[in-house]
Amino acid sequence: MNFKSLLAIFSLTVGLNASVLAADIKAGEETAGAICAGCHMPDGNSVVDMFPKLAGQHAQYITKQLKDYKSGARTDDTMTGMAATLATDEDIANVAAFFASKAGTVATADNTKVALGQAIYRGGNITSHVPACMGCHGINGSGNPAAKFPALAGQHATYTISQLNAFRDSKRTNDSNKMMHNVANKMTATEIEAVANYIAQMK
Repeated sequence: MNFKSLLAIFSLTVGLNASVLAADIKAGEETAGAICAGCHMPDGNSVVDMFPKLAGQHAQYITKQLKDYKSGARTDDTMTGMAATLATDEDIANVAAFFASKAGTVATADNTKVALGQAIYRGGNITSHVPACMGCHGINGSGNPAAKFPALAGQHATYTISQLNAFRDSKRTNDSNKMMHNVANKMTATEIEAVANYIAQMK
């Protein structure tokens, strides 16, 4: 990687962090309470496993997803309407910063699937060319905010399974360069369930 590439990454990171710091968390809490809490709970730790946990998620990632819902790059019957109620980029930034400021909790996992999930998450599957999940999402599931790779630790297994299936089936296409489609497309249903359950119990 050359100096110009490193400088570009550094500048992007600084810009993203500056936008997060400039956000109004209190305003985000008020907006989230009115719009998001019904599904995601007031602190972002949803109790229904089909709704993702947002607590502790990177503000950069939440911002991208909300903007993608507004633009149609990502579609969902419920979230498209919810995102539309966030009138400005400032509203989105505030909500994202609020959820990012909250602490996430561990989800329920099927312990019979965790060992296989850990093996795939950390080492991938050499035979089928599935890369290790930790390469992008970190060994502890903390993600990469500058690259907009989400934190995964503690996410509901049901939700993770649904998203991996959506990427695999090209029902969700807002991943950069089809990265997640290419990964999920190589995974078996058993591997997807195992990885999702390993992620659920991470903390």
